[in-house]
Amino acid sequence: MPDDSYKTIKTNSEGFFKDKQSKFYSFAYHVNDEEEIKEIQKSLRKKFHDAKHHVYAFVIGENCEIYRYSDDGEPSNSSGPPIYNTIKSFELTNILVVVVRYFGGKKLGIPGLINAYKSATEDAINNAQIIEKTSDVTLELTFAYSLMNKVMYIFDKTGANILEQTFTTDCKIIANIRKGKKDELVEKLNKNGVNIKIYSKK
Repeated sequence: MPDDSYKTIKTNSEGFFKDKQSKFYSFAYHVNDEEEIKEIQKSLRKKFHDAKHHVYAFVIGENCEIYRYSDDGEPSNSSGPPIYNTIKSFELTNILVVVVRYFGGKKLGIPGLINAYKSATEDAINNAQIIEKTSDVTLELTFAYSLMNKVMYIFDKTGANILEQTFTTDCKIIANIRKGKKDELVEKLNKNGVNIKIYSKK
C-alpha cells in the first residue's frame, strides 16, 4: 500500500463467537480519537452491564501511531493482544474493537481464550466494509486572477481538490491534495507565481 494511504472500516459492525457456552459479542467501530472511544466504551458497559469482561483494542492515526488494548480481567495477554493483533493483520487503523464476554461456566484455558477473542474480532471485521483512504495535505493558495487558467490546469494534472474558493482581483483557493502529490503541486504552483500556505495534514 502507498505511504499516503491507509485502510479503515467505513461503518460499524458486529460479530459473534461461542465456545463451551461462553459467548463473545464483538463490536467494531470507526473512530478518530480517544474521547470518542471512551464514550463508546461507556455506552457498551451500560448496555451490557451484566457481562464481566469488556475486552478491547484500538488503533488510531494514519501511521497506526496510537494504540492500546486491555484484557479487562481476563488472564494476562489472553484477550486484548489477540484483538490488537487481528486488527494489525487486517492492516486497519482508526478502529476500535470491543469484545463482550458472557462466561458459560467452563474455563477455556489460555489457548481457548486467544482463539475466542481472535475469532470474534475477525467476525466483526469481516462483517464491516473496509475502505482505503488517502492522507491529504490542505493548502491555501493566493494568486492574481490572470493565473486562474494555469492554476486550474495544474489542479487537473495533479488531482488537487478545491474545498473553498474566492474569485476577485486576487483569488484565494483552499484545496487538498494527496500527500504523495504535494511536492509536485507546490513546485508547479511556485513556478507560476502562486503564493502557498500549507495548513495541515489530514
